[in-house]
Amino acid sequence: MIQLVDVTKTFDRFPAVNGATMTVPKGVIYGLLGPNGAGKTTLLKLMAGILRQDRGTIVIDGEEVWENTNVKQRLLFLPDFVYFFPHTTIRQMADFYEQVYPSFSRERFVELQEAFSLDLDKKIQQFSKGMQRQAAFWLAFSVQPDVLIMDEPLDGLDAFVRRHVKQLLIDEVVEREMTIVISSHNLRELEDLCGIVGLMERGTVRLERDLDELRAGMHKLQLAFRDGFPSELVERLDIVHREERGSIVLLVVRGEKRRIEETVRAFHPLILDVLPLSLEEIFMYEIGRGAHV
Repeated sequence: MIQLVDVTKTFDRFPAVNGATMTVPKGVIYGLLGPNGAGKTTLLKLMAGILRQDRGTIVIDGEEVWENTNVKQRLLFLPDFVYFFPHTTIRQMADFYEQVYPSFSRERFVELQEAFSLDLDKKIQQFSKGMQRQAAFWLAFSVQPDVLIMDEPLDGLDAFVRRHVKQLLIDEVVEREMTIVISSHNLRELEDLCGIVGLMERGTVRLERDLDELRAGMHKLQLAFRDGFPSELVERLDIVHREERGSIVLLVVRGEKRRIEETVRAFHPLILDVLPLSLEEIFMYEIGRGAHV
């Protein structure tokens, strides 16, 4: 389990992370969402022990992360821009990882060679961006970490490789109870992968919730009434967004689905459709402004 309590990190008096608290249970895929500048990358680096917090605590399985070799040998961080030593090959990087991580498995490394189909002896810097990302995943899966923290990990991968990597991530969680924290601009990708999401804004984690619970707590309604939209309904619903398209009213409403439907039916609508909300839509309405992840 990963636990952050009241974590703050300031750069030149600017609080990139400001009192963030979050909990990542063991063996889940946790998606970290937020607009640009919310502090997601800084928070991930703090979690990985790359940066040291100014205030607050960060523990993994009860141990502080900062300068803790025992924790860091069981943790791997994949940054937005992957880095390899200059002029090295995948084979040479595998030798290095084997020295650093006791959990590195040569058997797993050889097994994954077929999956990634990269030249072991070609300099990694000569690979395309997507192939370098594949090399990073190959090495990461070979390490078999207990905790994998990733910032925009699927960027640059083609559709086939992306699907394969996502399946490998799911397999690691199911088979080894690996804990994964992932931040991505592609909310559709997170929707496919994550069981829990955290919503970050202005340096703090505003909410974290099981994805199914998050979906169950917000609904999109398509409505029409004989004599126009009843004003009383506004007072009875927790309306997040309202839009009118001719005689059709589109509402995004917080609450329990059954109670919302009962409330609306009391006003005898001509049309009452409950439509699914995507993770991207939920994100936009929770943030409450037109920000981009």
